[in-house]
Amino acid sequence: MSAPFSFTLPPELSAKEPPERRGLARDHVRLMVIDRAKGQIEHSRFDHLGDFLRSGDLLVFNSSRTLPASLNGCPAQGGPCIEVRLAEHLPDDSWLALLLCQNGDPFSCGLRPGMQITLGQHLTAIIENRDERIQRLWKLTFSQKGGELINTLYRLGRPVRYEYVSAPWGLDYYQTVYAREPGSAEMPSAGRAFTWKLLFELRRGGIEMAYIILHTSLSSYLDDELDAQHLASEEEYFVSSSAAEKINRSHERGGRVIAVGTTVVRTLESAADATGIVQPGHRYTRLRITARHVLKAVDGLLTGLHEPEASHLDLLTAFLPAETIRSAYEEAVERNYLWHEFGDLNLIL
Repeated sequence: MSAPFSFTLPPELSAKEPPERRGLARDHVRLMVIDRAKGQIEHSRFDHLGDFLRSGDLLVFNSSRTLPASLNGCPAQGGPCIEVRLAEHLPDDSWLALLLCQNGDPFSCGLRPGMQITLGQHLTAIIENRDERIQRLWKLTFSQKGGELINTLYRLGRPVRYEYVSAPWGLDYYQTVYAREPGSAEMPSAGRAFTWKLLFELRRGGIEMAYIILHTSLSSYLDDELDAQHLASEEEYFVSSSAAEKINRSHERGGRVIAVGTTVVRTLESAADATGIVQPGHRYTRLRITARHVLKAVDGLLTGLHEPEASHLDLLTAFLPAETIRSAYEEAVERNYLWHEFGDLNLIL
C-alpha cells in the first residue's frame, strides 16, 4: 500500500442491514480495541465494553436525532423530479442540500436559482444558489421553518441510504436509543450499539455519562473526487453548561474523557480553549482534525470502521500513528469485521 489508508475493503464486509436483521442484538456487534500507549489490538464484543473502562471514566454521547433527510420533489414549473438530500442547517434557517436528478447527476436536470420545488404536505423549497465551497450543494429556503418543518420532514422523508445497504430500512434503525434533538442528516452511528441495559450496567460500574449535540452533515456527496478532498462541513453543535462541567471535572479528577463518535471529538475539540477547558455554548464548527492536531479535551474514542481514504481516518491519526491504524484495519479485514453504520466498532484508549 502506497498510502497509509489505501487498504482494500472487500464489498462483502459492508454491513448491508442492521444487526437486528442479521439475528444479533444491537450490542452484540464486534469490538476491536486498540491500546494507544502500546499499540496492542484486542478483539471482543460490544456488550463487554465495560471490561475496558474504569470507574471515573466519562463517556460523552451525541444525542442528535437522525432526520429522514431524503425527500422526493418536483419542480413546480415542470421537469424531471429529484431527490433532495438535506446536508446542513444554516444559521439563517435555510439548508444546504444535495439535489439528485433521476439519473443521479445533479448537473443534468436544469436546476437553477429561483426554481421552486414541490415536496408535498404543503411544503415547498426555493433554490437559492450553489454553495461556494461545495459546488454540488444548493442552498434551499423552505416554506416552513423550525418545528413545523421538522414535523413535515418526519411525515415526508426517509433516511439517507447508500448503495451498500440492502433495503430501505425504517428510520428507527437509524437512531441511537438516547437520541433526543432532531437535526442530523445521517445517524451519529458510533453510539448505535448501545442499549439501555448496557448503559445501566456501565452506570452501575461507575462510568459517568454526558451528552452534547452535533447535527451531522452528509458523509458523501456522491462524487469520488469531491469526497477525496475531505472538505469539512460546517456543523452546528451545542455544549450545555452541565456537560462542560462534567467533562472538565472528569479531567480534574484524573478520569478519561471518551468520545462516542468522531462528531463528539470535533465538538469537544472545537469547544475547548487553549488550556483544554471545554466551554459551553451553541456554535458552528468546520474543524478538521488530523495528525497535526494536539488533542485538548478527548482521551479516547469509540468509533465505527471507516472506508479507505475517508476523512475520519485522518481524525484517528490524532489518537494513533497511521501505521498502527492501518495494521489494525488489515487485521479487521482478515477477521471479517463489518463496516459502515450497521457494522462493528473500534475503541481507542
